[in-house]
Amino acid sequence: MSGPTLPPLKSSPISRALRLCANSGLVTRPGFASFSSVLVLLSACGASRPASPQEALAAYSAALRAGRAHDAYELLSAEAKKDIPYESFARIIRENPDEVAEIGRSLGHPAAPPRVTARVKAPNGESLLLVLENGAWRVDGSAVDLYGQTTPESALKAFVLAFKNRRYDVLLRFVPDAEREGLGVEELKRAWEGEERAELEALVAAVEANLPNGRLEVTGDRATMAFGAGGTVELVREGGLWKVEDLR
Repeated sequence: MSGPTLPPLKSSPISRALRLCANSGLVTRPGFASFSSVLVLLSACGASRPASPQEALAAYSAALRAGRAHDAYELLSAEAKKDIPYESFARIIRENPDEVAEIGRSLGHPAAPPRVTARVKAPNGESLLLVLENGAWRVDGSAVDLYGQTTPESALKAFVLAFKNRRYDVLLRFVPDAEREGLGVEELKRAWEGEERAELEALVAAVEANLPNGRLEVTGDRATMAFGAGGTVELVREGGLWKVEDLR
């Protein structure tokens, strides 16, 4: 399930750890969980059993503001608790009371209502997004968009697919605006099917192999994923669409 979008807050390892719950949602995104995201993912199976995402977020926010580590920990998902023991979670709250309280206040005022979703994974590794609308589950439109760019994850998968299919018209969409001047489909095709083809194929293959279990770090309009032996792919969001800024 996806949670509400939160207003900006001063970034630090502790703030990222404690507040990623609302941005990451009520369950982890397959293949892209990080330590900080699993630390604070909310669950409706806590002691107080919140009946909605709003109630879960409000309860978590209140627990952080009051320094009630046990109550906040009970709102973590079972998967999150596997990655961080209660003692470690409680120590973060105990040793950083002011920052934790500030995070709690921020979580109490989300910038948008939660969007409840579920993701179903197919045997081939592809996933299908479902959205809860008016009490009924619907298939998200991105399920039929082979080359979607609305999320960093979908953009990376689309980029790999377009490259494998040699869809240079699609790959052109992934070029950031600052690099688009004078670049068309034919120019891109000549460049990528020339001397650089073998190197690009190896890089894209490494990205594809890393997608199922890769860790995607998102900060504002930028995202980064490490892959292979020191490889990195960097994305940037422009006009609501994620594009590949660097691949090396």
